[in-house]
Amino acid sequence: MKKLKYIIAIVAMVVATSCGEEFLDTNNLYGKNLDTYYSTPSDIEEAMAGVYNAIYTAGVHSNESVAANLMSDMMLGGGGPDDKSAKYVDNFEDPTEDTYRDMWTQSYNGIARANAIIEKTAEADFSTYFDSPEEAILFKNQVIGEALFMRAFFYFRLAKFFGGVPLIIAIDDPKDVARSTYTETFSQIASDLKLAIETMPNTAFPSIPTSDYGHANKWIAEAYLGRVYLYYTGYMTNIEGQSTSDLPLVEGGSLSSSDVAAYLDDCIGNSGYALASDFRNLWPYSYVNESKGSTVLPWAENEGLAWVGQDGHSPTFGTGNYESMFVQRFSFGDWGWSNGNIYTNRLALFTGIRDNSMVPFGQGWGWCTINPTLWNTWEDEDPRKQGSILELGNEEQGTGGYEADKGDHETGFFNKKYTAIQHPDDEGNVIGMFVQLYNWSNTDMQLMHAQDFIFMRFADVLLMHSEITETATGMNQVRDRANLPSIGYSLEALKQERLHEFSFEGLRWFDIVRWGDVDSAFNGTVDVRNSGIDATYSANYRSETKGLVPIPETEIRLSNGIYEQNPGW
Repeated sequence: MKKLKYIIAIVAMVVATSCGEEFLDTNNLYGKNLDTYYSTPSDIEEAMAGVYNAIYTAGVHSNESVAANLMSDMMLGGGGPDDKSAKYVDNFEDPTEDTYRDMWTQSYNGIARANAIIEKTAEADFSTYFDSPEEAILFKNQVIGEALFMRAFFYFRLAKFFGGVPLIIAIDDPKDVARSTYTETFSQIASDLKLAIETMPNTAFPSIPTSDYGHANKWIAEAYLGRVYLYYTGYMTNIEGQSTSDLPLVEGGSLSSSDVAAYLDDCIGNSGYALASDFRNLWPYSYVNESKGSTVLPWAENEGLAWVGQDGHSPTFGTGNYESMFVQRFSFGDWGWSNGNIYTNRLALFTGIRDNSMVPFGQGWGWCTINPTLWNTWEDEDPRKQGSILELGNEEQGTGGYEADKGDHETGFFNKKYTAIQHPDDEGNVIGMFVQLYNWSNTDMQLMHAQDFIFMRFADVLLMHSEITETATGMNQVRDRANLPSIGYSLEALKQERLHEFSFEGLRWFDIVRWGDVDSAFNGTVDVRNSGIDATYSANYRSETKGLVPIPETEIRLSNGIYEQNPGW
């Protein structure tokens, strides 16, 4: 089984926050305390594991990728008749009073742990643990910068979904503070990212040890600064009606478009990240099972595809994955563990084909069926079309054995990037691809999804650079990878490119919000089948919500009136 350093050993975590009975209070776990901890590199590694662990949420609707995909205009609720919560979220209704509470609490868990690392690492002396003072300084700078990035990551996650939130940026900060404004929240995010960039070493990606794959570095912070800039300026201009082209900083001043473009230029020129040779090689469906002398997916072999793999290098082909920058690592699970299913990629499980088990595409819960408008308007010459959308009932795509009418909002199309992948083992038993790759013993179809979720990849850096600079260079690099002709820059062309490059990767919802396209994105109806019955689908987006989800009601009650609910909820 693969080792995922930062997602398993929760016993070693020192500081956690609880947004339950104690309202953003700080608890000390397992007898470790701030006076004795954070004094050795191993302490820091354990504490950093706790920061990354906070990305994972027990509630599936608090999973960022699931929530954002359900709300996007190109995915429908789906599921079966009993999957009412998916349909509610898809229709911009709140199925429970705490639908997104795990996202809220886990984000503050990560923020509190990052705060402790930032403060205590600055005070620590690690010189006796390294061969030279320079190595000790590099270690300290990486740790502090990484924690700054992760604090920004969690506040950005909160701000995208909830708007302005309470800012707690020191161990001793009071926890019973009111929500900051949207601008104040983004000022903190921008300042943390800027300082993270200035603090972390200039180590190019191919030189970064494989064990650090998925961890934050300077280049990832630069990429996220581009994403934060575009989201803030777009949201303020198009949703709040307050036109701006600058990203404010806590210490005063701001970052302009040229400032942010310079960071992206640095990332493009010096990071070591690069586009994969073929867009389709980023996704596990392109895996060819050469070890058994057979092809998992004939279409993949015919097209000459070869999965670039995870962990920084391909386990089979050796081509290396230089495009995936910041990822959520996944492992497996066991029902005997507490929250034994949160470390498996539930986007792949929940958006897998409902009640169908084929080779190589396995069974899932059938959420997030694809809006056929996307398929019908996407030019066939673009290999990303079939590289993103799984067409059902197509023998060449491995779905000839598909049995229809198993779920709701059925359109004949599913997410191909994140789905269940399986094939026969040596004994002929059809078992999950990742279970076989990593030799995991539990073959339960609900626990077999160890595919990384990619939060940031290099193609996004190129497209963000084009959008910020209003130039076509980065956009055409992405198009060239898809064997498409170069075109001139326009915002509409850029929007189409992002739609086709990043479909079902959790970005579309945030794009249509920041562009101000969300009000018109859900007009019209879609023909669907609901468990075998012809029907029509439409979503009911309400502009008064301003693209935000509700603050968890439990948090509002615990705040004793300090928090106000978001408009429209």
